Amino acid sequence: METPVQIGDAGLSFVGTDLHRPECVLATASGRLFVSDRRGGVTVIEPDGHQHRLGTSSLMPNGIALQRDGSFLVANLSPEGGVWRIGTDGTVLPWLMEVDGVKLPGVNFLQSDAEGRTWIGVSATHTGDHYPIDDATGYIILHHQGASRVIADGLRYTNEFRMSADGRFMYVVETFGRRLSRFRIASDGRLIERATVAEFDAGDIPDGMALDVEGGAWVVCVVSNRVYRITPDGKRHTLIDDSDPATLERIEAAYVSRTLTRPMLSAASGRRLKNITSIAFGGPDMRTAWMGCLGGNTLTRFRSPVAGLKPAHWHWA
Repeated sequence: METPVQIGDAGLSFVGTDLHRPECVLATASGRLFVSDRRGGVTVIEPDGHQHRLGTSSLMPNGIALQRDGSFLVANLSPEGGVWRIGTDGTVLPWLMEVDGVKLPGVNFLQSDAEGRTWIGVSATHTGDHYPIDDATGYIILHHQGASRVIADGLRYTNEFRMSADGRFMYVVETFGRRLSRFRIASDGRLIERATVAEFDAGDIPDGMALDVEGGAWVVCVVSNRVYRITPDGKRHTLIDDSDPATLERIEAAYVSRTLTRPMLSAASGRRLKNITSIAFGGPDMRTAWMGCLGGNTLTRFRSPVAGLKPAHWHWA
C-alpha cells in the first residue's frame, strides 16, 4: 500500500459504555467484541451494542484469550499472578500458576493459536508499581498438551506479541526496550534469532500490537497515544497522534530518571484518547479497528487503510 494518511479526530469514534480498564479487546466473525474488565472478568459487547459481563473476581485481567469452547484464559496482573480460566458460566479458576516449580508473577499477555498452543508473556520478574526500566527479565512461556516451558527470555518488559501469517515468526513488543522485536519460531516452539524490526523515540512507550494482511505491524503506544504502522521493510508511519505535550514531557522525564511508576503511566491520557494499549481488527472486511485503553470507559474505533490479519480465534464460539 502507499504511505497511509494520518487518521485525525474526525476518523475516531467510541464504542461501549461504562467499561472498567478495557486494556485488551478481541474481535470475532460474529461481530461480538470481548474486553478485559477490571472487575475480574470479561465484558461482552454484542453487535447491537448490548453489554454483559462474564465472571467477577479479585483478578486484574490484562490480556485475554478466547478459547474454542467460549471460555477465556486471562493474564492476571493482581498479586495472585498467573493465568486463570473464566468458564462460559462465569466460573473463575486458576489455570497455570507456576512453571518449572517457580510461581508466576503478574502475567501481562497471552494468546492461543490454531494448533492448541498458548503463548504467555511475563513482563518482568519484578511486579511492583516502580517500573524496572533497565531490567531484561521478561520472558515468554509456551503451554502445549499440558506442559509449560520458557521459550524466550532476556526481554525488556514483554508486552503484546503476534504470530506471522505463515507461522514462522513471532513479533514481540519490548516496552521499555522501546522496540518491536521479531523471533523465528523453531520446530520445537522456541523463539530464536531475535532481530529488531523497529525502534521508538522519546515519549513513545510501545504496548499493544497487531499484524495486517500485507505484513505490516501496527503498534500502539501508551502515554503518547500514538499508533504506528511498520512496513515489512522496517519503515515506521504515524497513523494516529493524540499526544499531549505536557504529559509527554512529564512521563519522559520520569522514564529518563528511572522514577516511572505504574500509577503515573496509567493516568497518562492524550487529548481525546485515554491511554491506548491494544488494537484488534475486525468487521466484514477486517478494516475496522478497535483500541483498548487504561484510563477510559469506552473503546476507540477507526477505519483502517489496510485489512488486519484474522486471528486464530476469529470463528471460535
